[in-house]
Amino acid sequence: QVQLAESGGGLVQPGGSLRLSCAASGFTLDDYAVGWFRQAPGKEREGVLCFSPTDGGTWYTESVKGRFTISRDNAKNTVYLEMNDLKPEDTAVYYCAAHDTSPPGYAAFLCLNGLAIHSVSWGQGTQVTVSS
Repeated sequence: QVQLAESGGGLVQPGGSLRLSCAASGFTLDDYAVGWFRQAPGKEREGVLCFSPTDGGTWYTESVKGRFTISRDNAKNTVYLEMNDLKPEDTAVYYCAAHDTSPPGYAAFLCLNGLAIHSVSWGQGTQVTVSS
């Protein structure tokens, strides 16, 4: 059974940092395009940062450039989202996603269209709250 499990969320002060983890089970992430999405209260889920292993491409939403990075540890079958200089507007439930296709240039497509792709696998989400 394909499963993704996020962890690492919590309450952090503005300017602080968090690292989210997304552990995969039931499949191997090596050849999957992966991404992080978020949903703030009253807003639609949006793509934040996605990675395509085929070409090493990474797509970021503009508001997180320079602050968030994505990494993966294939040995642990885990993807990470490192978040620095957090702002109150980063408050949201964060979800990881994986898709078993990764043609060149897919990072942007996954982040911008992931919600409409039925074969994307999703985690259950982890809450991130940025507040003083």
